Amino acid sequence: MRNRILAKLRNADGTINPWVIALTVTLATFMEVLDTSIANVALPHIAGNLSVGQDESTWVLTSYLVSNAIILPLSGWFSGLLGRKRFYMTCVALFTLSSFLCGLAPSLSVLVIFRIMQGAGGGGLQPSEQAILNDTFPLEKRGMAFAVYGLAVVVAPTIGPWLGGWITDNFSWRWIFYINVPVGIVSLLLTSVLVSDPPYMKKANLKAGFRIDYIGMGLISLGLGSMQVILDKGQREDWFASNFIRGFFVLMLVGLVAGIIWEWREKEPVVDLKMLKDRNFAVATIAMFFLGFVLYASTVLIPQLLQQLLGYTAQLAGLALSPGGAVIMCMMPVVGILVSKLDTRILITFGCIVSASALFVMAGWDLGLDYRHAVEARMLQSFGLAFLFIPINVAAFAYVPKEKTNMGTGIINLARNVGASVGIAFVTTMLDRRAQFHMTRLTERANELSAAYHNMLNGMQLKLVSAGSTIAHAGSQAQAMVYGTIQRQAVMLAFLDDFKMLGIVFFAVIPFLLLMRRPKMRGGNVPVH
Repeated sequence: MRNRILAKLRNADGTINPWVIALTVTLATFMEVLDTSIANVALPHIAGNLSVGQDESTWVLTSYLVSNAIILPLSGWFSGLLGRKRFYMTCVALFTLSSFLCGLAPSLSVLVIFRIMQGAGGGGLQPSEQAILNDTFPLEKRGMAFAVYGLAVVVAPTIGPWLGGWITDNFSWRWIFYINVPVGIVSLLLTSVLVSDPPYMKKANLKAGFRIDYIGMGLISLGLGSMQVILDKGQREDWFASNFIRGFFVLMLVGLVAGIIWEWREKEPVVDLKMLKDRNFAVATIAMFFLGFVLYASTVLIPQLLQQLLGYTAQLAGLALSPGGAVIMCMMPVVGILVSKLDTRILITFGCIVSASALFVMAGWDLGLDYRHAVEARMLQSFGLAFLFIPINVAAFAYVPKEKTNMGTGIINLARNVGASVGIAFVTTMLDRRAQFHMTRLTERANELSAAYHNMLNGMQLKLVSAGSTIAHAGSQAQAMVYGTIQRQAVMLAFLDDFKMLGIVFFAVIPFLLLMRRPKMRGGNVPVH
């Protein structure tokens, strides 16, 4: 039976069809990326079911992100030590098992432990998939291969909040973890049959030995873990006003600075930072950081605006993002074709301009926003985002030797994930600070000397009295209503400031693209590795 299935999946020359391999490895990656956002909307349910406070429940997210961030840059080293297929399957197995255990968790502390395991397993999936795609596909088809991977990475965080809300409302929060189990089992079975390590990796494994850079691994883990805790908890703890944040900031500086110095001098580092000497790879890593920054920040802001100010349910707010995901799904194959025909710098610049334009459209929203206009703006942004992910990845590895691919994918995925964490922390903090600023400015005008304020107050009082309220009661009610209106306007203005800032960030990326070298061409249209 197994041989019959394999025979159907093989090409005429006996090799496995590369598209079958692409779909196999994308399956687990989609599951992992989905898990970074699917748990967000379930936090109130988790807190209530496990009898903990809302603030305590956020460790369900933080624990996952910390372990995920630590494993990402180390995944290339682990692939070289264990073999890429073995490491990838270990990650899938660990992610699947810990997902099942998360669903069974009887308390928050147990759930956090299993989420750390889940994040560690998930951290190795994306870099391993990218490395497998790089080696499986020839350069002229690599754009299309990254289109499949891009669907997982870009679409999953878009549908995650909606899917998490739907599962939580209709079943139980535990099922957001259980759904990973069958997907993980299928992925393991397919990977064991279809995926194999390339010859150069097998040779590298024999030469690698068992030397482990414990110091480098420890310093990088300390630095990245501390940074992730700061970004996730900073706003709740009021940043540097908190001893908790200041302590982790010191740990972050020690870990990152010492880790960079150590790894730069190490002959066999766990993270090869010297790869950043390659100009294309360095610029692409910066671009990927900002892509993560804007993508995840806007994905957080839009549903938050729709729920807080316009009264949408979590499920409906998530649905507003879904058409954007459909646009990306339709455009990714098109971009995959274009990337082998056009200069990647042109495609990335076009994507930045379109996405920035969409964000400036969002910066013109008001409290009269309807569902259609919210969806259309997100679709325009998604159209631009589709032109970013694939070209950035192709440009990053245009001049990277194959034996460095595993290490490079870990670094560039780390850049995107750190960008996402920084982006979410930045817009969340900015939203709070700008809302306070606008509230102060607006209330300055709502005083006894303002004719507009008195007219609004008197108009509301008359309506309340005509509706049956007493004159004395109507006065206090009217003042509360005016205050609520001012508060909503202040928060709306803060959201608009965030969208404008994100648009400026994308425009700021464009000059960096000029530093990239145009990939050399073979046969007129294919970049040479």
